[in-house]
Amino acid sequence: MSRTRTRWRLGLTATAFLVAAGLVTAPAHAEDVTDYAITVDPSAKGAKIDDTMYGVFFEDINRAADGGLYAELVQNRSFEYSTADNTSYTPLTSWTVDGTGQVVNDDGRLNERNRNYLSLGAGSSVTNAGYNTGIHVEQGKKYDFSVWARGASGTALAVTLQDADGPLATARKVTLRKDGWAKYTATFTATRTSSNGRLTVGSSAAAALDMVSLFPRDTYKHQPNGLRKDLAEKVEALQPGFLRFPGGCLVNTGSMEDYSEASNWQRKRSYQWKDTIGPVEERATNSNFWGYNQSYGLGYYEYFRFAEDVGAMPLPVVPALVTGCGQNKATDDEALLKRHIQDALDLIEFANGPVTSTWGKKRAQMGHPKPFHLTHIGVGNEENLPVEFMDRFKQFRAAIEAKYPDITVVSNSGPDDTGQTFDTAWQLNREAKVDMVDEHYYNSPSWFLQNNNRYDSYDRNGPKVFLGEYASQGNAFKNGLAEAAFMTGLERNADIVKLASYAPLFANEDYVQWRPDMVWFNNHASWNSANYEVQKLFMNNVGDRVVPSKATGTPSLLAPITGAVGLSTWATSAAYDDVKVTDADGNTLLTDDFSADASKWTHTGGGSWSIQDGQYVQTDAAAENTMVSAGDANWHDYDVHVKATKKSGKEGFLVAFGVKDTGNYYWWNLGGWNNTQSAVEQAVDGGKSTLISKAGSIETGRAYDIDIKVRGRQVTLFLDGKEWGSFKDDKPAEPFRQVVTKDKKSGDLIVKVVNAQSSAARTAVDLGGAKVASKAKVTTLTADPNAVNSETQTPVAPVTSTFSGVAKKFTYTFPANSITFLRIKQR
Repeated sequence: MSRTRTRWRLGLTATAFLVAAGLVTAPAHAEDVTDYAITVDPSAKGAKIDDTMYGVFFEDINRAADGGLYAELVQNRSFEYSTADNTSYTPLTSWTVDGTGQVVNDDGRLNERNRNYLSLGAGSSVTNAGYNTGIHVEQGKKYDFSVWARGASGTALAVTLQDADGPLATARKVTLRKDGWAKYTATFTATRTSSNGRLTVGSSAAAALDMVSLFPRDTYKHQPNGLRKDLAEKVEALQPGFLRFPGGCLVNTGSMEDYSEASNWQRKRSYQWKDTIGPVEERATNSNFWGYNQSYGLGYYEYFRFAEDVGAMPLPVVPALVTGCGQNKATDDEALLKRHIQDALDLIEFANGPVTSTWGKKRAQMGHPKPFHLTHIGVGNEENLPVEFMDRFKQFRAAIEAKYPDITVVSNSGPDDTGQTFDTAWQLNREAKVDMVDEHYYNSPSWFLQNNNRYDSYDRNGPKVFLGEYASQGNAFKNGLAEAAFMTGLERNADIVKLASYAPLFANEDYVQWRPDMVWFNNHASWNSANYEVQKLFMNNVGDRVVPSKATGTPSLLAPITGAVGLSTWATSAAYDDVKVTDADGNTLLTDDFSADASKWTHTGGGSWSIQDGQYVQTDAAAENTMVSAGDANWHDYDVHVKATKKSGKEGFLVAFGVKDTGNYYWWNLGGWNNTQSAVEQAVDGGKSTLISKAGSIETGRAYDIDIKVRGRQVTLFLDGKEWGSFKDDKPAEPFRQVVTKDKKSGDLIVKVVNAQSSAARTAVDLGGAKVASKAKVTTLTADPNAVNSETQTPVAPVTSTFSGVAKKFTYTFPANSITFLRIKQR
């Protein structure tokens, strides 16, 4: 996942965003019914669907690990927080000392890799605030406390759990038995339920403390060093075919060095699996790319164990020594590259090797003598340097295939669904005869409706696709509808798309870096998003083979691109001049040389605009999306000319056309993405999709002539008189999508229909002569398009029913804004 993308909150109904895009006509009223037909051919053979088709992607973002899936209740348990993690952090973040106490980094530490510990004065105490509002405990449940401590024999540690109203459990006393470091434990039984708990450790004499821990006894599967039960069970309920881990941007950012004296205990490293196994007190700590600390209590062993527990294929991702996510640097250290390649080989041995092997023995020592049956490994994530990435990828692949020929090595295509990086990466993947390519994209709901057929034209003899990350920029039901419509296309192309996972998986509501997310939680509750319900419906009803089917489309009108014009900037100061808009016959619609004022323009964004020396200047070099617009929202078929000069800042210019309102427009983004590429983006209800992109940058102080020609839905763009590119935005955002699969075990035909519009879909279904039972099990998701699930309300939830009118030919009316699965028994 790329840090540079913008996340958007969406606010129109499903039909509204189609209308805003000019791709369907608006219904007369909500009770409208549109007629469709679905024709199934049970005699034809569609694509085989693997058991691993749908899975989950876990990345430690939004506090998904510490403070989330990892069940540890103490934050900063080892006093390792640092400004390297977050500029606001200190080693005592989340702790309060009463008396005297300081964090020390000296030779008295617990072990070499656990650098810090707390030196606590006699009669002093230290209190931990946990995550969110505090430590959550439930009445009657047990909680296991542990601490590594060093002090004089006989020193007493008083351990208490309390909130503002008093004790939450009977206090415990721990007596130190010897002078050196040792681990001490105690158990609490909560006497009250609270989400505001605090854990306090006091000492009768001077003592050193480290790894202060509190775990619920009731972890997922009752595993030691385990997972938070409610979150893990939500993943299990999805019945995932695979678990991709640990990232994401965690994998391919930061230093590629290890955590050792040689690297000066580097704290901003890529995720390296050997840091994360073994006893938790000996694991390294690391900065998290998303702005906090990683304890690595949840490490590779726990990921493998979790995959096994939920019945999923493990799919780890290792760094390729080419950073991405905005860092974009290739490491040229040959010895370091060889070390990472060996690490990948050792990882496979850790997962699959016999207990007599070096790394298989370590796995067995951690409690799992049997292998984890690893079959796939990803190398790299969203690299923006495809040539450099492929050079290193091929070296990883050669080494892995030489020793483990049965392992599938997964490549990737960069951070977007289109553009120069994507095209180059795919060309290199094809030339290298890569087995599988990981694609990632986050787009608007309309994009997902428009691109149901994305994989129809992929080369059946080329690499397979792993859609490792995708989402439609929102957690409302309309987002789920768009994703469901797209997923019917994934299943139809299951011979190409072998694996697919929504992203991200988890978000702690008080620590959010990215949205949307599939499961939301705090310290005491968790809830399913609308997107989760969609994923669960598909993942629990996959089927084994596609049954070919066809459906009629929605009557649509591809109106011309219509709207006013606009100027904007993003983290840049720029000056605009000589704006002129003419219609297709050359008649002037707008002209402005800014010799007087800017009265023709309406400021709808941020920033600060003013007339300076006959130019319209946006002076705030930090402001984002500073849009001003002019003209008529009904304009179509016109030419735009503007002269633009970058004055300062990170990027270039944004020249808009087809502007309907603040959330619906097109703009030519020149020098975007930190002045590394230019693109045309379409915004629909605030969610943006890229239509065309090229590498390039904008020079400061140079005046550029920008011309945009709009004809119907065809757009041609000129930079300094030369054609830069063109595109035709004519894909209909079809709201009615379907796919039919067959479940081999039950014999069921599973008819899956998405109706992402505000009118019901009265549908004539022809099962092609299949002999079927008269009753079908129906599962329906339907809600207001803007409905969002929360901790207290779940408007988006599946409803099951029985339909008794099934025959070889029958009619079914699919509700407005609905996803419906009909499981039909064959006789």
